[in-house]
Amino acid sequence: MTAKPVINRRHLLATGAGAMGAGILGLSPRQAFAQSQVSLQLSWLHSTQFAGSYIALDRGWWAEGGLEVSLLQGGPNAPVEPPVVSGTALVGISAADYTAAAVAEGAPFKIIGVAMQNNPFAITSLTENPVNVPADLGGKRIGMALANTPVLQALCTLNDVDFDAIEIVPTQYSPQPLVAGEVDCLLSWETDLPVALTIQGVDNTTMLLADHGYAVHSQTYIVTEDSLANRRDEIVALMAGEVRGWDAYREDTDAATDLTLAMFPDAGLDLETQRLQAARQVPLMFSDLTDANGFGWWSDDTVAANIETLALLDRSVTPDLWDRSILEEVHGS
Repeated sequence: MTAKPVINRRHLLATGAGAMGAGILGLSPRQAFAQSQVSLQLSWLHSTQFAGSYIALDRGWWAEGGLEVSLLQGGPNAPVEPPVVSGTALVGISAADYTAAAVAEGAPFKIIGVAMQNNPFAITSLTENPVNVPADLGGKRIGMALANTPVLQALCTLNDVDFDAIEIVPTQYSPQPLVAGEVDCLLSWETDLPVALTIQGVDNTTMLLADHGYAVHSQTYIVTEDSLANRRDEIVALMAGEVRGWDAYREDTDAATDLTLAMFPDAGLDLETQRLQAARQVPLMFSDLTDANGFGWWSDDTVAANIETLALLDRSVTPDLWDRSILEEVHGS
């Protein structure tokens, strides 16, 4: 499984919190519309990781579509899939490997959008002793959670690297083992531990696994087949707001960060760190594919690559797991 490791354990629930940030972006009060109440289940704790959704809420774009959207925070004790299955959340933000595991257990999910075009997993090393390509991992000590061993094994298989030549050192999710010389590199997300090192003034190098064949869609939007059949208008309206929110995020990540901190002042978020994370997230979420077709898009080729990588993670899926019809309606394709 590829859960984002725990950074902190604060738990919040955002319901209609957008009005808190309106002053930050100089927005006028939003109009009143007849609204259906729905929830979007986030995959992790509140941060700029979800700032596109915060913008959609703050600017009233969901309200314009007839929705009153509650953003349900995720985290280590708040998995995405159960609220979506139960109907507590209309849409959830998950990842293809988690969704594949749930479907194998009988969950009736469809992936209807892909926020991160490139998987965020990366190998982080010190620039003075870099890991630039998978072959550089031979003889290295890598700090990581043992639960992510299948991710490293898949990377090695995809790149003909001897997995047994790598020493795995179980570590907490922190950059300190690398700084202290206890390991040579870390398995992390591109948007967190490398950012922490940069904020500390430590020169570091990241090797994105997605650049070396590791294709697992992350930050995927999931719905149940029943919701897709019976609540389609609501799903289209929710995804239309997401698209507008993330496009606005791309235009000004600093403003998106300011909004995030205004909406969640008690979340313990550092402005400089969040701004850097927000900027680094952009190339993960946008690509030539999304430039041509719109936010959240995927192609038959990217699905085929996902299926290949998921097989290395012992997840067997077919292209039917992905349903692009909602995005086609949103983008007018």
